[in-house]
Amino acid sequence: MKNSTKKGMFWSFPVSHFSYFFIWAIVAGYLTLWLEQVAHLNSGQAGIVFSMMAAMSLLFQPFFGFFSDRLVMKKKLVIIILIAGALIGPFFQWFFIPVLNATNGFTVAVFTGLYLSFVLNGGVGVIEQYIQRASVTNNFEYGRSRVGGSIAGMVASFVGGRIFLINPYLIFWVSSASAILCLIMFVFFNKINYENVSQVTNTSEKISLSDVKKIFKIRNFWILGFFYMGASAIYDVFDQQFVIFFQQFFSSVSSATTVYSNTVTIQMFIEIILMLIMPKVVNKIGPRNGLLIYGFVTALRIIGTALSPNYAVVVALRLLAGFEMPLVLISIMKYIGVAFDNMYYATVYALTANFMKQVSVFIFSALAGNMYDSLGFQTTYLIMGSVVLIISIVALLFLEKPKFIDNLSDHSSENLAKNPS
Repeated sequence: MKNSTKKGMFWSFPVSHFSYFFIWAIVAGYLTLWLEQVAHLNSGQAGIVFSMMAAMSLLFQPFFGFFSDRLVMKKKLVIIILIAGALIGPFFQWFFIPVLNATNGFTVAVFTGLYLSFVLNGGVGVIEQYIQRASVTNNFEYGRSRVGGSIAGMVASFVGGRIFLINPYLIFWVSSASAILCLIMFVFFNKINYENVSQVTNTSEKISLSDVKKIFKIRNFWILGFFYMGASAIYDVFDQQFVIFFQQFFSSVSSATTVYSNTVTIQMFIEIILMLIMPKVVNKIGPRNGLLIYGFVTALRIIGTALSPNYAVVVALRLLAGFEMPLVLISIMKYIGVAFDNMYYATVYALTANFMKQVSVFIFSALAGNMYDSLGFQTTYLIMGSVVLIISIVALLFLEKPKFIDNLSDHSSENLAKNPS
């Protein structure tokens, strides 16, 4: 591969990352508020929306991973997902409320969860793996494109509340506009250097369902999935009700909210900066070591939070999230690329980093909620942190060092020669 990226084959991808993850950030940040204040759904009905999003993602993710591996650099599935994303505004403006009035909250909640899962929970893996493969063919670091996603989160946090106050429906229309921008990027600007497509797949053959079965026979696949089901899933569960724990260190909710908001803002800045330099760091230490460091740092953050004597220590530990997110995102992308045949890249990514993780988040979320009530936050955090620590030790012992799995396909060694770790 050449040492430089062809002109015009990079900058559209950060814009694509920004525009897609802006939809994520806006919907995730304000959907609950909209369902309560505008649609007047009760907590149970709103919960069905999010439950359906999580449940349907378990169906979409494996299939999307499989079809992404078959399509490789073809954009058909990406375009379908983005066209669906462009309909978010019309869906909530002209479909949601009329259907709600004509039927009941349960029916519309099911439809909404199914639709949003297709665009977001299922679609995210498709977008991510496509840009990762593009980073290989175009010879740029995936992490530098992913900065666009981090910036999207910060921008959405800044403008989302203001947009909601102007008109609650606008949050969905700006999501549609962002999806259209992303669609334009993929259709007209996201160019691929097809001279290097052989770097990301074997162009002479396509993955089949019988090939996918081979993945399940690979021990390292299960070790990676186990790691994600533990370390990464508990990372998400730990953050779900963190703000409630954080309030315990303050005399008023307003003070806690102000400090927490400022902390998250600083965390986002750290994440953006580190996303730029993390590819070089991971290249230096290796993606396997990056994943292991992420696991041990996550354990440190959770256990340290449980033992924190004051909010200053909690804030310092919270800022570590700005380090953890770039580290795990870059490490997992690079690790799958050098530990498995790239022909199966999207499938392995969808099954481990998405499917298995979501199953674990679903289980741990319910367990953690009950443990918070019965044991308290500190004890629960100690248990969660200990679980992450144990899982990280298991990964340290059994997660294979970067190399292709010899028994997965006959052309593994050929790809390894093209993609040295």
